[in-house]
Amino acid sequence: MNLDTAYLKEHLLSLLQIPSPSGYTDQIVHYVCHELETLGLSYNVTRRGAIRATLAGKNKSMDRAVCVHLDTLGAMVSQLKSNGRLAIWPIGSWSSRFAEGARVTIFTQNREYRGTILPLKASGHTFNKEVDTQPVTWEQVEVRVDAHCEKKSDLKHLGFEAGDFIAVDPCPEMDDSGYINSRHLDDKAGVAILLSVARAIVENEITLPVDCHLLFTINEEIGVGATEVLYNDITEMIVIDIAMIAPGQNSTDVATTLVMMDEAGPFDYHLNKKLTDICKNKNIPYEKDIFRYYRSDSASAIEAGSDIRTALVGFGVDASHGYERTHISTLKNSGNLIFEYLLSNPTFKRDKNDMSNINGFPNQPTRDIINIET
Repeated sequence: MNLDTAYLKEHLLSLLQIPSPSGYTDQIVHYVCHELETLGLSYNVTRRGAIRATLAGKNKSMDRAVCVHLDTLGAMVSQLKSNGRLAIWPIGSWSSRFAEGARVTIFTQNREYRGTILPLKASGHTFNKEVDTQPVTWEQVEVRVDAHCEKKSDLKHLGFEAGDFIAVDPCPEMDDSGYINSRHLDDKAGVAILLSVARAIVENEITLPVDCHLLFTINEEIGVGATEVLYNDITEMIVIDIAMIAPGQNSTDVATTLVMMDEAGPFDYHLNKKLTDICKNKNIPYEKDIFRYYRSDSASAIEAGSDIRTALVGFGVDASHGYERTHISTLKNSGNLIFEYLLSNPTFKRDKNDMSNINGFPNQPTRDIINIET
């Protein structure tokens, strides 16, 4: 199934333009819910905004899920400074090196303001070589607000307070070669992939073998993940998120990536084998990779005690948590893998029960392999 790339790009651009740092995600939740309604999909929203939609299947007893996150990196005002600027602290894990020079929106209780994140010593004409020796920490940057603010009282008069959210401009660019450059591709490109897959299933009137829940979480960047929308009816879950392109990694901006392990530990052996077989049988380019400094929506679910099989499908991204770059090829291949996975039968019949006897429980390859019907 070739996904509609025009639809994918259109919604990716729209998603990128909606500010959604962790904790400030209401508007992007409204956007996704509107698109789910357009597709005719039923959904529910938690108190804080996580979304659980459903693609109906023939079997109602072995539900599966595909999970993406709507929140992004950002920052928050920590202090009003005597020089009329804002001290800030990051939301999520990212370097102040990537924040320097970024254009931002600051949301006060009454209105929004524009501004720029700058190092404390921003002018070479003033500080000469000191601009090259300033440390890279969040204590060494500040926001210059696009308003007349020369002192702390000016900021207070305009309504600035500690705790105001700051959203960083995405600055997206797409060119004819297929490259997409932008902040916050993590994980808005994953959201666009999932919506594109859902649209393909709906428009082609495909009935899936089992119910599939589309999970959109709102706190992945701060480690909360999918715990809010995971119920006992889900037996296995695929997470769509970034796969890092960097020295020492296998991921590319062409293939999809099957993540074998992240810092939370290995993903499910059998579910990853199934995804590998789908890639081979459907000629979907893929790589396998391990990420040492990475966790996803899956980690929080497992740590919270969810007894489900999990795997992670990654789309290749260069310069993660910075000014990121991906390619339409890796987005399409990741989407095609998710599409084919949703058409497949449940991985193990035994998984319909929370607990059972050993009958039907799988084996992993050893010296003496026992064949057990799945």
